[in-house]
Amino acid sequence: MSGPAQLYVDYLTREGYRPSVDSDGDVVFMHEGGTYYIDIDTSDPQYFRLVFPNFWEIESGDELARVMVAANYATMRTKAAKIYVRSDGQNTVASIEMFFAKPEQFREVFHRAMSALQASLINFREKMATL
Repeated sequence: MSGPAQLYVDYLTREGYRPSVDSDGDVVFMHEGGTYYIDIDTSDPQYFRLVFPNFWEIESGDELARVMVAANYATMRTKAAKIYVRSDGQNTVASIEMFFAKPEQFREVFHRAMSALQASLINFREKMATL
């Protein structure tokens, strides 16, 4: 392992996480009981994407409509974060995406990015509770 994946693994390890690299080359780690990953795009080293996949299973067409409203609401209300429905319409994904001049600059904002991602989940769940 080298490049961005190693950079993220080293940082996450120092922060107390237990990261691993999956078969796609992405860096996977647990946070508050959920599985997150950092998407590694070797063709774009300035791109950083932190992802929390499959956090809300969609069980019906009616629920899908409510999820779309809540995802839009959470994305609108939360800086840098977005929530969307997977292309198969079965589950949701939350992510933070940004660009850095140098990949190692992610260290300066990682905790804020995690916080924003958590805020987007709170906004999503609160909206779902009202729909």
